[in-house]
Amino acid sequence: MAESGKNKTKSSSPSSGFLNRSFTMHASVAESKVHLFFKNPPPLSHNRAAPLSKFHNSMDSVKGKVKKLRSLFESKPSSSSSTLPSPKESCPKPVLRPTKSIGSGFINPTIRLPGTEDRIVVYLTSLRGIRRTFEDCYAVKMIFRGFRLWVDERDISMDAAYKKELQNILKVKNVTLPQVFIKGKYIGGADVIKSMFEMGELAKILDDFPRRQPGFACNACGDVRFVPCGNCSGSRKVFDDDEGSLKRCFECNENGLIRCPGCCD
Repeated sequence: MAESGKNKTKSSSPSSGFLNRSFTMHASVAESKVHLFFKNPPPLSHNRAAPLSKFHNSMDSVKGKVKKLRSLFESKPSSSSSTLPSPKESCPKPVLRPTKSIGSGFINPTIRLPGTEDRIVVYLTSLRGIRRTFEDCYAVKMIFRGFRLWVDERDISMDAAYKKELQNILKVKNVTLPQVFIKGKYIGGADVIKSMFEMGELAKILDDFPRRQPGFACNACGDVRFVPCGNCSGSRKVFDDDEGSLKRCFECNENGLIRCPGCCD
């Protein structure tokens, strides 16, 4: 029995020595790694400390700006608060003035268009170069056509002579369009006609004019008021047999057009 116990202790002693050696080797390796880790720490700690320092610096700068703004607003009292009325004070009430009649207020007796006492004359343009001007001219034209009245529409884009004629009548160089004359008297522009139409004053002035049939249009010009010249066919040039050369046609305007003989005579 004693021999068997000795054999067991002898057999177990080599294995225990092997385990002890492996444990000491692993422990030494672990200690060396820990020693190296604390001796040369990884740069990760520096990368984490940098954003924290930047964050603290930015917070300090924001606090400084807030302090400056607070001192700025606290040092200067607002002027708007002094001008605002107190809630106890009553606000001034608007003064309402009576409106005047518009029918005779817009008519200028000093400006007249001779030879047009029996008609309505409107100086306008059919070009769309200036949108506001074209819309005003179109609106005035539609107002008069709504009354089914014949209107002497003098389009300055079709004939430049009408522009010179209007400048001489109004005694101004830069004229605005449209301009309306009723029974030879000067009425005004688009704003005046629209105001008179909305208040019913225009209908009173136009009671004496005869009405046309609904949907009536001139068969010659289609209510354009101009047709090509019959002498030169709109070319503005005619052949002179005596001189044997072309000459300027004096029966038409600069566009080779004449007033419609069917509706403008």
